[in-house]
Amino acid sequence: MNLGRLRRAAKRRTLNWTRSGRELDRGSYSHLVDYHIHTRLCGHAIGEPEDYVREAIRKGLAEIGFSDHMPLFHIRDDGLTMAPDELPIYAELIRDVQQSVESIAIRFGIEMDYIPGRMDEVWEAASAYEFDYVYGSVHYLDGWGFDDSRRLSSYAGRNPDEMYVRYFELFCEAVEKGGFDIMAHPDLVKKHGVRTTLPVDEMYREAAEALVEHDVAIEVNSSGLRQVAQELYPAIGFLRACVERGVAVTLGSDAHAPRQVGMDFDLAVKHLKRAGVTEIATFQGRKRTMWPLLTPRELG
Repeated sequence: MNLGRLRRAAKRRTLNWTRSGRELDRGSYSHLVDYHIHTRLCGHAIGEPEDYVREAIRKGLAEIGFSDHMPLFHIRDDGLTMAPDELPIYAELIRDVQQSVESIAIRFGIEMDYIPGRMDEVWEAASAYEFDYVYGSVHYLDGWGFDDSRRLSSYAGRNPDEMYVRYFELFCEAVEKGGFDIMAHPDLVKKHGVRTTLPVDEMYREAAEALVEHDVAIEVNSSGLRQVAQELYPAIGFLRACVERGVAVTLGSDAHAPRQVGMDFDLAVKHLKRAGVTEIATFQGRKRTMWPLLTPRELG
């Protein structure tokens, strides 16, 4: 194991040991949202929507949103997304929990993969549903599911520099052509610890400019701290490039288990503040509203 991997492994152990002690107080959570929450329908998450809601209420979050994986139409894999005939079941699950819980705002979202040449088909399937927001994701590089933890052997012989270049090309294309409200985990290409030797500032700049031009928000996603990358998504340089250009930013845990709702938001808030973020984007009926981002000190 190389030095970088040893350091990331040590960091991961430390984060696991300190997580309960770092949890924000309810007052701090009450000014935050968690828009990236999955359900069991995707095949790689556990728990019922009610379980995720209970954890959000326990922590004191102001608002949450479910954004499970939209069915894929170019492949079928029960471990990646719900099946096409499960989309109405997903809508019913979220509608039921919205109607049964009054103590927290619950939004209905979806996470769509950007698949070049297939988006008309995807949007046609989604047209029957009134989402509060739509996440866009790049999980595939020309058909290769690079983030799939079950297939790490497929990394053998891959060129990290080429991966980064292609990822950011597709990211910008997704921003331009996808029709999304938010781009999820904006530098997911680093998930399994892959790093490029190329200067990334130009990639960040081009991505930030595409986001501004097409009025698409990004999220700060805390799940990177639970992966080999051991970093929040996006990297601080990418986030700063977005903030400098006026890109709206929201917040998500990418929870695939109830205990992960709002996880590591103490570090996410620090990340946001370091980048100069002063407002958090919220969504309802695909309309964006900005909330002030308050620190514990500002909360009094």
